This record gives sequence, C-alpha cells and structure tokens, in this order.
Amino acid sequence: MGKRMRMLAMAATAAAVTGMCAPAALAGASTGDQDSTYVTSAHQGNLAEIAAGQDAQKNAVTSCVKEVGLKLIADHQKLDTDLKAVAAKADMTLPTAPTAAQQQELKAVQLKAGTAGYDSAWLASQEAAHRKTLALIDTQIRTGSNAAVTDAAEKARPIVAMHLDMVRGGMCHTS
Repeated sequence: MGKRMRMLAMAATAAAVTGMCAPAALAGASTGDQDSTYVTSAHQGNLAEIAAGQDAQKNAVTSCVKEVGLKLIADHQKLDTDLKAVAAKADMTLPTAPTAAQQQELKAVQLKAGTAGYDSAWLASQEAAHRKTLALIDTQIRTGSNAAVTDAAEKARPIVAMHLDMVRGGMCHTS
C-alpha cells in the first residue's frame, strides 16, 4: 500500500471513529455526572420536603411549624415541577420516592408525633436537610455542565436559603 493509500485509510478510519463517538461525546457534554447527580438528589430532596411538610400538618404542636411545613410543601412542589421539566428535556429518569435515609429520618421524627419534641426534632431535621441541599446546589453552580440544570439550581438557591433561615438553630422563624 502506498503512502497516499495509507493516509486515506487512516483518514477514513479517523472519520468513522469520530462519527461514531460524536453523539456519545455530545450527550455527555450536555448532561454530565454532576448534573445527573444534582437533578436526582434535588428531586428526592423535594419529595422528602413535601412529605415532611405534610407530616408537620398532622403532627406538629405549634402553629409556626405548621406554617413552615405549608411553605415547604408549596415551594418544593414548584421547585420540583421546574426540575422535572429540566429532567424531561435532558431525557433523565427520576426516582419516585425520597432516599431510604430521608424516609428513615422522617420516621424518626414521627416517633415524637403530637409532642413538643416532634417540633424540635422536625426543625433540626429540616435544618440539616436544607444545609445539605444548599451544599448540593452550590456544587452544581460551581461545577455543573448543563446550563439548564445549573439555572434551576441558581433559581432554587434563594428559596432553600430562606427555608434554612426559617428553621435555623432548631427554632421556628416565620417572619
């Protein structure tokens, strides 16, 4: 095989390999591991917060905790609606329930249902959950590769920060 034939063969091979790999490479660039992790974790967090807010409606003793619970339900339903739209556009499959750890945390709080201990346990649980969510959001904002996912994180940040302020220090703050 002459030099020219070898170069043509190498060029054809390179074009074929590049053509076969390009769709996968482009898909990876549009939604990376960080983006998928964020969307899945944020969705499960939203589900957990909605469930916790609903539980507070049934089991909290103070009106303040019930008010915060209602705010969590409304805000996390809205955040999750927006997040599901982003996930659908990126062709991501989302889980249907909070994580096992999130479910266990709520069960631990529910053991104190109807007591002042419930309210303080619920507030402490919400503070920890919202701190973790803020860290997740900040990681997505710093390192995410999908602009739509990062935009959703940026929009969620002030809402989650407000929720943290409402439960900070295990105290209930509605104003």
